[in-house]
Amino acid sequence: MSHPQGAVAPTYRPLRFGVTRAVIREGAQGALYVSADQALDRYDARMSDRLLHWARTTPDASFMAQRVRDAQGRLGEWRHLNYAQALEAARRIGQALLNRGLSPERPVVVLSENGLDHALLALGCLWAGVPYCPVSPAYSIVSQDFGKLRHVIDTLTPGLIWAEDGARYGKAIAATAPEDAEIVLSRILDAAALQGRASTPLADLLATEPTPAVDAAQAATGADTIVKFLFTSGSTKLPKAVVNTNRMWCANQQQMRQSMPVLRDEKPILVDWLPWNHTFGGNHNVGMVLANGGTLYIDEGKPTPALIGETLRNLREIAPTLYFNVPTGFEAIAQAMKHDALLRQTLLSRVKMFFYAGAALAQPVW
Repeated sequence: MSHPQGAVAPTYRPLRFGVTRAVIREGAQGALYVSADQALDRYDARMSDRLLHWARTTPDASFMAQRVRDAQGRLGEWRHLNYAQALEAARRIGQALLNRGLSPERPVVVLSENGLDHALLALGCLWAGVPYCPVSPAYSIVSQDFGKLRHVIDTLTPGLIWAEDGARYGKAIAATAPEDAEIVLSRILDAAALQGRASTPLADLLATEPTPAVDAAQAATGADTIVKFLFTSGSTKLPKAVVNTNRMWCANQQQMRQSMPVLRDEKPILVDWLPWNHTFGGNHNVGMVLANGGTLYIDEGKPTPALIGETLRNLREIAPTLYFNVPTGFEAIAQAMKHDALLRQTLLSRVKMFFYAGAALAQPVW
């Protein structure tokens, strides 16, 4: 590699990867089994223990942040949620869920996109041992007949359905919510938006006083407790519910720590839009932050012409240590970096790894 005369060649530090060899074993009917050549180290029995750990050891550290939206819908400054606040909210919401008798047979369904309220409700479910299901927002917003949403709700029989915005999700809720499911909203609780259905403010759940029962519920959870249900894409047939347990989530996080030792070098800082109703965004990335005491800045941009500007804005301001996206997102960022010095400076200032999934990355972008 050549450099302009007088310029100092940059120093490149190769990223360490913990799993460098794999063993391939042939099975019956042409199956191939691939395993790492190192054993999986000990891992936690439940993800809620990580929340408790960080709330005790780094209570003031930021767990998540999201830009505040004004009355006109414009995104402003960051609102941070630290680990102590996250634990307190989880215990309060968890108590409210216990008071309602929710269970794997009567779980929580989440309709809205990534957000702090979504995260708090998920943590409350995690703490109380009540499974939840983040549903693709497209089933409520894009769909005209709500067929996939109705299928999800019929499959899960939820006891509580949450959406952030009653006006945005009201039509879908009115069309699909069972009569015995409680509707919880963060804002716009106008019954007209729900076609006459009553709703409960999320603030009521957050105002619930925790009792020893909610901590006992957390202590009673274990490796095989169901944390969430994730649905397949439904691209060919109706979506199928996939059970996610504590053991699965915690083991996968340990696999990541051993495969990517950068997670042991420093706490991850992510700027991330990937949807939490997918395992990439919801298990891999949120789990990475929670397991390792990091910070997730919720990016409300997306790799589309209309929304990529918000992603670029965030990356000019927040420097991630690891950055995850899909190939189209990396292509848009690569194009913008050609003429955006601040974007180059901030994004590259402390990032240790770029990671993509979902499709192949075009060679020019690579």
